[in-house]
Amino acid sequence: MTAEKTEKKPSPSREALKLRARARNKKPAFIRAESWKYDRFSLSWRKPRGLDNKIRRKIKGWPPGPSVGYKGPKIARGLHPSGYREVIVYNATDLTNIDHNTQAVRIAHTVGKRKRATIIAKAKELNLKILNIKISKKTETEEGEETEEQTEEAEGEETETEEPAEEEAEEQEEEKKPKEKPPKKAKPKAKKGDEKQ
Repeated sequence: MTAEKTEKKPSPSREALKLRARARNKKPAFIRAESWKYDRFSLSWRKPRGLDNKIRRKIKGWPPGPSVGYKGPKIARGLHPSGYREVIVYNATDLTNIDHNTQAVRIAHTVGKRKRATIIAKAKELNLKILNIKISKKTETEEGEETEEQTEEAEGEETETEEPAEEEAEEQEEEKKPKEKPPKKAKPKAKKGDEKQ
């Protein structure tokens, strides 16, 4: 039997993500109006609302503001960074209509622990990707990795007994050291022109 080499075609979502990244690189950095002038303003975008604001009026020579023309490509709109389209799920029956090749599950934030557990179990059966799931060490041990973790814990116990003693000694030394005070800042001297007459 000869092994036939088949070229993997890039999935449409991967191409869409590349297209979106390329479009994002062409976009300017939208900065807050006059953030370059005042230190108290952060660079993060705020919508200008002033009557005479040059950025709101889109006057030539001033930085651009966000507008519809900067919208991302239509194919990539709504795609998760992983390349899947998000589908919000409220119960286990909602999982039946999801395509595991193109769609991923996001469990709604209002779902409780009990129902969330049933959704996760059914999603694993259907081989669906869940976007908002935190895998804890307890779940890993339940899946059959108990022996590996037990050996790691046995090795770790020997090293852990030595570490706390060293940490306590370091903490005691730090407490004994006097804390250094930062130097006082000198007040700026008044200029001749600033003096009141």
